[in-house]
Amino acid sequence: MSRALSAREVDTLELMDDPHADARLLARTYGRFGLVNALVSRPGMLYRRDIRPRADRAGRLRILDVGAGGGDLCRLLAQRLRRDGLEADITALDADDRAIRWASAHDRGAGIRYRRALTSDLVAAGETFDVVLSNHVLHHLDDAELQVVLGDSVRLVAPGGLVSHHDIARSRTAHALFAVATWPISGTLLADSFIREDGLISIRRSYTVSELATIAPAGWLVRGGVPARLELRWERDRARP
Repeated sequence: MSRALSAREVDTLELMDDPHADARLLARTYGRFGLVNALVSRPGMLYRRDIRPRADRAGRLRILDVGAGGGDLCRLLAQRLRRDGLEADITALDADDRAIRWASAHDRGAGIRYRRALTSDLVAAGETFDVVLSNHVLHHLDDAELQVVLGDSVRLVAPGGLVSHHDIARSRTAHALFAVATWPISGTLLADSFIREDGLISIRRSYTVSELATIAPAGWLVRGGVPARLELRWERDRARP
């Protein structure tokens, strides 16, 4: 790994995290997340492996998406559950009011509950969920903030439930591939958005699988995936004491 990617670049903030970010560019960014995440995050696998089997058993699944951003993952899960005749109560949680306002305005009949709050607020309220998940949130956190979110996630998951946090895995290859893949569409599909520049920053801010394995509390499973993915996973019935 090159020197520039040998450690997390935590001091470089993403453009969309600037409270004074251009509102039009921010809205365009939220609107493009669904396309980018469908290609990079493989949410269909998450649905087939973890969401649908639990929905089949639970009857009505309670899902919490931490750091939901524009809500694209929540809308996709709601659409697929409805298509398969399954029911769920989905909560999209984000600390940024701009994200919550945009997502709720673009719900498109998904029926998602949008909340501007922190995970600690839900813990204090005594809420629990069958599945607690996130996508592309871990790299926004420093090590101390990560421990808070992981601790809250465990407190928020109900008996028999699952916590599954997905993110990018930092590597020189991931950085180069994203730069090359997004360059041809930077002036078209990604134009007037923060996606390309923020995506590269995100990779530089991200953890590697080995870094997460070192700092994850007991009971958490860390695993890598393709392309340049990682998952931090905790299941209440399987966690070590």
